Amino acid sequence: MSPTIAQTTLPPLVEPGEPLTPDEVQRYSRHVIIPEIGDLGQRRLKNAKVLVIGAGGLGSPALLYLAAAGVGTLGIVDDDAVELSNLQRQVIHGVSDVGRPKAHSARDAVRELNPLVDVRLHEVYLDAGNALEIFADYDLILDGTDNFATRYLVNDAAAILGKPYVWGSIFRFDGQVSVFWEKHGPTYRDLYPEAPPAGSVPSCGEGGVYGMLCATIGASMVTEAVKLITGVGRTLLGRVQLYDALSATWRELKVSKDPDAEPITELMDYEAFCGVAPAPVPTGGRTVTAVQLAQMLRERDAGLADFELIDVREPGEYAMVSIPGARLIPQGRLLSGEAWDEVPRDKDVVFHCKVGGRSANVLAAAEAAGFTAVRHLEGGVLAWVRDVEPDKPTY
Repeated sequence: MSPTIAQTTLPPLVEPGEPLTPDEVQRYSRHVIIPEIGDLGQRRLKNAKVLVIGAGGLGSPALLYLAAAGVGTLGIVDDDAVELSNLQRQVIHGVSDVGRPKAHSARDAVRELNPLVDVRLHEVYLDAGNALEIFADYDLILDGTDNFATRYLVNDAAAILGKPYVWGSIFRFDGQVSVFWEKHGPTYRDLYPEAPPAGSVPSCGEGGVYGMLCATIGASMVTEAVKLITGVGRTLLGRVQLYDALSATWRELKVSKDPDAEPITELMDYEAFCGVAPAPVPTGGRTVTAVQLAQMLRERDAGLADFELIDVREPGEYAMVSIPGARLIPQGRLLSGEAWDEVPRDKDVVFHCKVGGRSANVLAAAEAAGFTAVRHLEGGVLAWVRDVEPDKPTY
């Protein structure tokens, strides 16, 4: 491990701001009386500008605790809207926010908690075209996104600008948190030099997440952010904490900077790097609509047609809502090549997923594996519920 990584305490990231007002002293008194934070540390928090990427599972507790701690400026990057299924874990939103932009809902919650915080909204999809411009105005970034392409983008943009960032990740019962800072230690690329194969790691929307885990990891991310801003304690730079909620245990991994790694000097096509570039829109009869599939199933039940309907989602999704007559083979088993023997070659095959993205990828892989009579359901199970069985739940 290099000397910079072994360093236990980093200098404060932010200079102190203006003296605290009497109201601020009262609001933040429980911080101010801690010797390690004190008036000076609280003024650093007041002067800090922190960007939170995503107002979802991790962004929710992170934004609330950053605001409560007195971080002066909070940026929120999110272009999504609140859905009912978000409320199981995204505690910054409420029932009345369903359908609203997440950025607006999160802003209102932050202002209700601490009106002294300046909230800046970035209602865009973060990509290589806007990341550097957005990051440039902030001292620190918190990344709670749930896909590898964005994680590599955040890492590279932060490295190019010389900024630290706190990373958190959750899946089912497992959480991870660390600090990356290229000029002082390792980056996300030192932890994951290569992205995992596309489809091998389900997203939280596909595999689920233990809602309370978001609070544990989100609070840990803010703990690291405050330490970086104020210069107190030992940060997680060079270390990754892993939390198992089922056993209530933490363990730690060391991560070192690769001395032979090429310097990060420019951004790239991250979806292509992660193998998740949008699949080409199928044409030439490679899709079926939900209404067409319903007719095909009726004909199959009557013995007038024969085809295989394969659901490529995860078991938990299948248990929640499924199309009658579908057989489950998760996409990971197909994309890895493990399960092609379970797909018939002597009849037509229709794949489906939640909205169509995964099934389109499986369709392309099936054609590459030599299947010819394959199609997929346009719009996935959500289209099926909308057009055929509206009484079934969505998620």
